[in-house]
Amino acid sequence: MGEVFHHVNGKFHAHQRVYVLSNFRGVVPRYFFYHFSSFFRLMAQDGSARTTVDSVRRWMLTDMPIPLPPLDEQRAIADYLDRETAQIDALVAKQEELLTYLAERKRSVLDHVLADVDGETRRLRWLYRPSSEANKPDEEVLSVYREHGVISKSSRTDNFNKTPENVDRYLLVRPDDLVVNKMKAWQGSLGISAHRGIVSGDYEVLRPTTSDLDPEYAHFRLRSPEMVLEYRLRSRGVRPAQWRLYWQDLGDVEVIVPPFAEQRTAAVRIKSETSQIDTLIAKAEEHIALAKERRSALIAAAVTGQFDVRTARKAG
Repeated sequence: MGEVFHHVNGKFHAHQRVYVLSNFRGVVPRYFFYHFSSFFRLMAQDGSARTTVDSVRRWMLTDMPIPLPPLDEQRAIADYLDRETAQIDALVAKQEELLTYLAERKRSVLDHVLADVDGETRRLRWLYRPSSEANKPDEEVLSVYREHGVISKSSRTDNFNKTPENVDRYLLVRPDDLVVNKMKAWQGSLGISAHRGIVSGDYEVLRPTTSDLDPEYAHFRLRSPEMVLEYRLRSRGVRPAQWRLYWQDLGDVEVIVPPFAEQRTAAVRIKSETSQIDTLIAKAEEHIALAKERRSALIAAAVTGQFDVRTARKAG
């Protein structure tokens, strides 16, 4: 909340729950956009703390103070930021293109290695059972990412879902459990956990009932493109935003279970061939985070007058 803003020229459609600010008077719209998008989040999230639902209230908009330097200075600030942020955005776009390529390369490795592994097929319901173990509020909160699997929620800065104060109903996750985001399983949001912790009750926590599956092999196999397609076909809902994958359907999905030694060999091979890719992905993500941080700091400094953009422009 308070993180998404757009500056638009011309006509456009807006959802009924979107606030649209227009007909600016005494302020350059681009200057307003830069200042507002930098500082509104602080007011919005502070105000949200006093409500039960995270949403932007009208008073948050109307009560927010906006410093207004002379119009020529506003234009100078907006022009400077247009130019500087465009360069940063171009760098971010290149890194995001690299991330897309690396993700495709990683999927290719996964497909290639798993295609060489064969064995009997068994339904997931014969390998896992749902767990409803809960009431462990002191455990670490975990989250499931399509790109990473099950990780500590606090290890990422891009997860804006707020954890409620009462987590008594959160489900306990033990190492080697399969954790499934029922709402996003069709996108690949699931994985074998290497951590102990708790997850939202909207997730499915599946505990292994046999030692026939190597956890690392299971993690790679269950997150493979072939398996994700199965989840997509079995998810229910009117449209993707409402699709859910329930255990009664997930349990019928068949997975290849080779001899245990072959599972270990496949898992080790995948980790070996993707370790360098993972390193490059981490570096690209770090570059993107630093670029976005610099972008935010630059905007904040410019709109608050911490430096003269006209002097900075001449120096540049």
